[in-house]
Amino acid sequence: MRADAPSAAETGAGGNMTTRPPKSGGPRGRKPQAGKSNAGPFKAGKFGAGNGYADGRARTGPRTSARDAAERAARNRGDDAGARDPWGAGQAPAAAAPARPPKARTAPASTRRDAPPPRRTAAPAPGRPPAKRAEASAPAPAPAAAPTRREQRAAASATLASGVQTLTVEPDEAGMRIDRFLTARFPLLPFTRVQTIVRKGELRVDGKRAKPNDRLEPGMSVRVPPLRLEQPTERPRSAAREQDDAEFIRSLILYEDADMMILNKPFGLAVQGGSGTVRHVDGLLAALTSPDGQKPRLVHRLDKDTAGCLIVAKTRLAAATLAKSFRSRAARKIYWALTAGVPRVRQGRVSTYLAKEEPTDADARMRVAKHGDEGASHALTYYAMVDQAAQKLSWLSFKPVTGRTHQLRAHAAHIGHPIVGDPKYFSVENWELPGGIQNRLHLLARRIVIPHPRTGKPVDVSAPLPPHMAQSWNLLGFDAGRYDPIVEAPEA
Repeated sequence: MRADAPSAAETGAGGNMTTRPPKSGGPRGRKPQAGKSNAGPFKAGKFGAGNGYADGRARTGPRTSARDAAERAARNRGDDAGARDPWGAGQAPAAAAPARPPKARTAPASTRRDAPPPRRTAAPAPGRPPAKRAEASAPAPAPAAAPTRREQRAAASATLASGVQTLTVEPDEAGMRIDRFLTARFPLLPFTRVQTIVRKGELRVDGKRAKPNDRLEPGMSVRVPPLRLEQPTERPRSAAREQDDAEFIRSLILYEDADMMILNKPFGLAVQGGSGTVRHVDGLLAALTSPDGQKPRLVHRLDKDTAGCLIVAKTRLAAATLAKSFRSRAARKIYWALTAGVPRVRQGRVSTYLAKEEPTDADARMRVAKHGDEGASHALTYYAMVDQAAQKLSWLSFKPVTGRTHQLRAHAAHIGHPIVGDPKYFSVENWELPGGIQNRLHLLARRIVIPHPRTGKPVDVSAPLPPHMAQSWNLLGFDAGRYDPIVEAPEA
């Protein structure tokens, strides 16, 4: 029997020889280890010690491997390649580095080829100490203190001057008009400039154009265009001036609590600043700014020449609540006026549409318009005659349901009885003022009843006659304590 003949175990029952394929991985089913080969033709002289490996292993991988790159980088750095070898843990390095001893490293738990290699960190630059890794147990830094309202307004003004920004409406700003929102966020921006921005469509709310009187809701985004704010030219306010302004404002207070106050605005004092207006209520209120930066806020407006009750909120939340009372018509207002002539109907109702004669002018004269006209808004006013003098003058009491610009002045002129001293709407021919009556607007915001922003209970405040109206009342024999029939007028 030849030495190469098949044995009985290799033949079947019929004598035919069958061959079984060897088990994968070589003898005993084991996979060949990495870097080793059973192929006979491969000699160590070609792929052994001369291949750059310290142990003379046969090379079976590509000519350029990750190990080769790591060793070359280590040689270029001049440090020990073995100490930085993540794949050959536990193997002896090819040569010891004489410059510096290698750093002690902990061998990984597994040295299999399929084990994920440990994470490598970049070596520090020469001459620079390595950055210290923050300890996991280090305490978190304490949060910075929240900025005050004054700091927020200053930061917003500075950002506005630099470029476009998007503002988010806060919960306590819900229901604010867009122009009031911008005025509150950017005190250095003139109110007339705010209206121009909105009218030209440069300001967008949730990506859409808006009107100055549109209301905002929490979460809305307001895109503000880049602007150049007018730098304040006034001299720094002295402590004496601040004290004088504070004392003047406090002398006007008719009612005050922790949330609001009602002022008796005098004739000729503007409510807000404008072209050529330096002294106004809004500026004087800065003298009452609280230590945390909370400045009292205007809730509504009165014309410069209209005297009487003016509501001011001390907090932003109170301002939003009071503004909602005006929008929902929960506030009741009564005005007194001295008018030319005597109306035939002693008590009546005036319902028209009003629009500006010059839409681009913030202080333009209002005209009676038709429904559907551009910029026309419905205006409703109830009136009652309290007293008269010689069929020439009347003491009229007004209860406005809506709150349009110059509403009472325009409605009084519309029914043929303009208010005495009105420079815009008084147009009676051959009219002469009776002796002793001053040529000033005889219009007073006499009384206001509004729910308290915190308790909801009604706050009822009345203002006295201004000096020029008190003089006219005395000359005409009118009694300011007389019953006012306007209280019986409907509320809507």
